[in-house]
Amino acid sequence: MLQAERLSKRYGPVLALDAVSIGVGRAECVALIGESGSGKTTLLRCFNRLVDPDEGRVLIDGVEAAELDPIALRRRIGYVPQDGGLLPHWRVWRNVGLVPWLRRMQNRDELAERALALVGLEPAVFADRWPGELSGGQRQRVAVARALAASPDVILLDEPFGALDAITRADLQLAFGGLRRELKISAVLVTHDLNEAFLLADRIVVLRQGRVEQEASPTQLREAPATEYVRRLLLRARVPAA
Repeated sequence: MLQAERLSKRYGPVLALDAVSIGVGRAECVALIGESGSGKTTLLRCFNRLVDPDEGRVLIDGVEAAELDPIALRRRIGYVPQDGGLLPHWRVWRNVGLVPWLRRMQNRDELAERALALVGLEPAVFADRWPGELSGGQRQRVAVARALAASPDVILLDEPFGALDAITRADLQLAFGGLRRELKISAVLVTHDLNEAFLLADRIVVLRQGRVEQEASPTQLREAPATEYVRRLLLRARVPAA
């Protein structure tokens, strides 16, 4: 569904990505793990052309992303930034219906209501509220609903649960995992939390200084860390290698 082939990207003297290649299959969730500055968010944003690589190419369902209109591409791919990115001067229903409205879909109100229900927010209760009237967990649910409203095949998530308290975070992790499997959506998840990656991802890509340190299933990563760096990550997350 998504393919990155030898992507490199510099920001001035900083090499954010160094010949990175990964793929994401249909209905698969791939987690990008690594410390700050490892290239996770830069790689994620290459898939919806918020960032264009200096070298390499990105394929979206077999088509080069560079050949696609970036605005149209972003409307095809669900995106949840770290802070949710809700427009504070729009009510919940309008935030959730943004992409269907931009795509001029006829049933956008129905799509917004369906998306709210999918993430566990009753439309009759929450649709007319302002983002500022919601809890942090509710705002993130609305952000996920907005990403799902136009029924995308792919969703990109940049630390979507990182700012939440532990109980709310665990609740949303379980809700998202079930929702993704139900809808059979491909997902790329950026996270600092290795345990979150183990919970939600089918495959984990460990990045370090812009390079892929290891790409493996959660089981493979636990049983056979490829490098000392990966082994230390597992120990720091209290996930001891087998």
